[in-house]
Amino acid sequence: MTMAMMQHAYDVYENRCPTRLVLDRLADKWAVLILDRLDEGPVRFNHIRRDIKGISQKVLSQTLKKLERDGLVSRAVFATVPVTVEYALTPLGRTLTETVSALAHWAERNMDAVLAAQRAYDEASPA
Repeated sequence: MTMAMMQHAYDVYENRCPTRLVLDRLADKWAVLILDRLDEGPVRFNHIRRDIKGISQKVLSQTLKKLERDGLVSRAVFATVPVTVEYALTPLGRTLTETVSALAHWAERNMDAVLAAQRAYDEASPA
């Protein structure tokens, strides 16, 4: 057992460890994009939907609920007409901002290299 494993009550390498559920959530592209978007401050639902191209209202709603349940996102409802709902990162969610941003923007910076690697792989592999 490594020193890191001895410091934590959970072991991500164990198949029944509840950390797997959190990793599954954080490995979702929509969750990464939402968390990265919320890093700038509280945002209304429709603003998030406009900013994240391709996400459906249903998927956005489901993902926000899951992130809220996990304690990563908070939801504030304001008594306006119509009702205004804003989402923000919680203190726990803020602990992920560097990691989420690094992951999301790594993809942007390295996409050309990934595409080149895929082409090379496909050309070298028999169909």
